[in-house]
Amino acid sequence: MSKDWLSLSSAAKLLGVHPSTVRLWSNKGLLPVQVTSGGHRRYKRSEVELWVEHARNRSDVAPEAMMQSAVRNVRMRITDGQLEAESWYQKLDGEARGQYRRSAHLLFQGLMSYLAANGNDETSEAHAIGYEYASRARRYDLNSTDATKAFIFFRRVLLESIIQVYQEANVPLGQAWGMLSRAHAFTDLVLLNMIETYQKLDAS
Repeated sequence: MSKDWLSLSSAAKLLGVHPSTVRLWSNKGLLPVQVTSGGHRRYKRSEVELWVEHARNRSDVAPEAMMQSAVRNVRMRITDGQLEAESWYQKLDGEARGQYRRSAHLLFQGLMSYLAANGNDETSEAHAIGYEYASRARRYDLNSTDATKAFIFFRRVLLESIIQVYQEANVPLGQAWGMLSRAHAFTDLVLLNMIETYQKLDAS
C-alpha cells in the first residue's frame, strides 16, 4: 500500500480512536474514504492528518451526536449479561424485566431533552422520570433500596457509555468533563425525586 494511503486500522491509530468509530464517521460522510474493488476502506493520509488537526482546534462537539453513539453502547451493555447479574433484577418476572430494560431509554431521552434545553426546566423533567422509576418499582414490589439500586445501575451504564464515546472520539478532557458534569447533575435530580416520590407513595 502506498504511504499516501491508510487502512482502516491505521487511520484509527492515527486518529486515536477505535476502528468502529472511524467506520461510523465514514458512513456519515464526516471522514473522506475510498473503497477498493475488494471492498476495503482506504484513507488518504493528508486528509486524516487534516482531520486530526481540526479535531485539536475544535471548540465544541455536538452533544446530540455523541449521545446517539452512547445509546448504542447502552443497549450493548444491557444485553451482555450485566443486567441479569443484578440482585434486584432477579426478583422480577418477565414483564417487569422488559419494563426495566426500557428504563435506560427513558433516562437517556430525559437527559437528551435536558441537554437540548441547555439545562432549562430540568426540575420538571427530572421529577417526571423520578416518579416513573418510583412508581414502577412499587408496581413490581421492589423496596426503596432495590429501586435505588436499579436506578444507579442504569445511571452507571449511561455515564460509562458517554465516557467511552468521548474517549473514542478523542474529545478534549475539559469538554468531556463539562458534559459529564451536566449528566451527573441531571441524574442526581432524578434520583432525589425518585426517593422523595417513593417516600410519599409509602406514606399514602
